[in-house]
Amino acid sequence: MKPQNQILISFGSNLDNRLQIIENAILAIHQNVATVVKISSIYETPAWGFNGDAFLNGVLLLHTPKTAVEILTELLRIEEQFGRIRNRVSGYASRTLDLDIIACNEEIITEKNLIVPHSKMHNRKFVLQPFADLGLQWTHPILKKSVSELLTTTTDTSVCAFFAKIENPLAKIQLEKFNYIAIEGNIGAGKTTLSSKIAEDFNAKLVLERFADNPFLPKFYKDQARYAFPLEMSFLADRYQQLTDDLAQFDLFKDFIVADYHIFKSLIFAKVTLQEDEYRLYKTMFDIIYKEMPKPDLYIYLYQNTERLLENIKKRGRNYEQDIPADYLEKINRGYLDYIKTQPDLNVLILDVSDLDFVNNQEDYVAVLEEVNKKLKNSV
Repeated sequence: MKPQNQILISFGSNLDNRLQIIENAILAIHQNVATVVKISSIYETPAWGFNGDAFLNGVLLLHTPKTAVEILTELLRIEEQFGRIRNRVSGYASRTLDLDIIACNEEIITEKNLIVPHSKMHNRKFVLQPFADLGLQWTHPILKKSVSELLTTTTDTSVCAFFAKIENPLAKIQLEKFNYIAIEGNIGAGKTTLSSKIAEDFNAKLVLERFADNPFLPKFYKDQARYAFPLEMSFLADRYQQLTDDLAQFDLFKDFIVADYHIFKSLIFAKVTLQEDEYRLYKTMFDIIYKEMPKPDLYIYLYQNTERLLENIKKRGRNYEQDIPADYLEKINRGYLDYIKTQPDLNVLILDVSDLDFVNNQEDYVAVLEEVNKKLKNSV
């Protein structure tokens, strides 16, 4: 999965119940548009360019696979939902809700309806002050200055007075209470995608399985009988080495660890792929290794039906996976579910994501996080 875009949104309101409108709008953005990762303090500032009531302003950070242009379309819809009427007459006016994209990563975007970075942000203290609150390592790609430098040199002398702080929707999901989360699932279930999104959104150390470097994998899909045993042994050795190294290395700048696999998957796949005598030998080796491995505080299993798995495998286009038979995937699914039944001490959350698209549909991603949060509350 490619890294998500970091999009900065300036928000403001000077009509009706300003703070309530802002709180509701941010929640609507988080639930329907993109993940709200950070929210600045809310500042009260005088109306700019016209006589009107004071504004409440702030800046929020979004994580999203969508482009800035796609996000703009959805923000305009949110504005309209909260009573904003954009007219074509030039000039400034009072508004219930104002949402502007001020930055997307450190990119320069010039579109008909979108200029990024916002062309006037460096002369707007009501943008720069809350932007600075977020503490991001961001440099203006045209002016080559940090936000703090822009704030120091701006010509805007208007007063930005602290007004309030509002809670980030993600703050309610305290995943950092788990030291180690493993997200598992069948081939094409979306475990790497979900692990990556959670790591980015919740500041976690990400551990991804190094499957692409295994030289036996393409050979196995062509001749399973011949290459099953060396494949499973090499996977077991590599998973043991990687997890031993990564779980032992504490990262002061990350809150917890999330991995897109758990070493027990080695036994699940081996039981499906190996002959009986090979499997007995393999399990002997596995049991020795498994005793030494740390167990996850939360084990999330992503279940997808076979039809959806085949669709996902086809979409991601790895040549050596295209001929995987449906019955092989069904055996793997049964293997996982059988394993989970035999692990009463493992803190397990089974999520049926067959009808969800947590990459392109923000509502589905939020639904997944809500299920994780329910499990978190029941576990602590």
